[in-house]
Amino acid sequence: MEDLPHHSGRDMRQFSRRAYIETIDFSVIMPKLSERSASPLKGRIVDLSDGGIGIQADYPLKPGVMLCFTRGDTETKGVIKWAIKVDEQRHRAGIAFRTENSDSIPYPSIVPSAFGEIKEDLEKYATTLKTKTGEYVEALEALASACSAPGANDKKIIKGLRILNEDMMRACAEFEKAAASDSDFIRFQRKVFHEKTDRILCKSSVVRHARTWPQGYQGDFKILETLYKNIPASEGIGYHLDKYGLSLPLADAVRNRIVKLEEIIRCEISGRNTASVLNIACGSCRELMGLAPDIVRTNAQVTCIDMDADALAFAMERLSLTEAAENIRFRKYNAARMFDDELNMAAFGKTDIIYSTGLFDYLPSEFLAKMLGALYRLLHRDGTLIAAFKDAEKYRYQDFHWFVDWTGFLQRTEQDFLSILDEAGIPRSAIRAERDDTGIIIFYLIPKQ
Repeated sequence: MEDLPHHSGRDMRQFSRRAYIETIDFSVIMPKLSERSASPLKGRIVDLSDGGIGIQADYPLKPGVMLCFTRGDTETKGVIKWAIKVDEQRHRAGIAFRTENSDSIPYPSIVPSAFGEIKEDLEKYATTLKTKTGEYVEALEALASACSAPGANDKKIIKGLRILNEDMMRACAEFEKAAASDSDFIRFQRKVFHEKTDRILCKSSVVRHARTWPQGYQGDFKILETLYKNIPASEGIGYHLDKYGLSLPLADAVRNRIVKLEEIIRCEISGRNTASVLNIACGSCRELMGLAPDIVRTNAQVTCIDMDADALAFAMERLSLTEAAENIRFRKYNAARMFDDELNMAAFGKTDIIYSTGLFDYLPSEFLAKMLGALYRLLHRDGTLIAAFKDAEKYRYQDFHWFVDWTGFLQRTEQDFLSILDEAGIPRSAIRAERDDTGIIIFYLIPKQ
């Protein structure tokens, strides 16, 4: 946990702090009137001590103002001792708790009493991670300087960058293992890591996109197109960071996934005449580019759905240049509605082939089971459902949680996938599994029996 600056420029804390994170309600006690602000406000505890807490809020905070905190049926008053403006929206402040009979009261009146030694241990792990992060940033900045030096050795730079990133990601994995009992604490420390590394890592257009998600959701078609093209687009240290990100095993698997998917669909439509195909959360539809001649030859009719109008426009424009343009139609539709049999039948009718490139990795297991069951029932007899998943045992997810902020896809194993398919009511005898060349992506081919 980084030390928070305060208005006086010197540390006024009487008690040592412990890292903590929890959302809490508070109100402002109006000066002189001793009345609370009319509307309750939301804040987040970011650390605590025996005398008070540090909070963050989207509300201007000033030293000397009294706040009233509520947690369940408990109310606690405290005075702002210092306050800073973090950015245009966020404010941080240090709060000292007060009662009528004492200058300060300990934190357990407002935070769980179970905090104790567990949080103290987590603070030690967080301190180690903070030190490691600082060293990592310094080393990256040295590499950035080397990039602009005359006669820069690109091979040496990318090798050094790879060593640094591998070492940092191992440290993040060790921290997660140590703090496994507190997922909120892990999420908070990831946020701190991103804040400390944004300045240098976001020189990479790949990292910047996968931390900010300008389309408004994770795994958008633009980042996937970047992975497919596999060409660094940044300059200086950003170029080498692009190259590193594009070379990760899972990035390679995403490229292989398209190749494998194209092969599977080609086989499926070739065995049918005028097959009806439903492409869910279609994105850029890259797999259909290579399939255009096969779509025309078999007269397959493909419906592509997505909620992202930009993705649909991108795919439509590119596929309009192929001979299969008349066989492909695009529709803006929310795939999250596709767990209901009646809605599916009304919207699409029975279908021969249903597939999705990456959507299923992002859906909670219970909901996914309902959706897969509904999609299976939407198939014609002898139709095929194609479900692709990332096998969490085959890649290191910390690269996507820490190096970038791509936490949307869930970490599941092969056994997890099979359990979901069981819950969906799909007989195991109907399932055939294939993997891409990296072994990371599993395709389940499920014919309707």
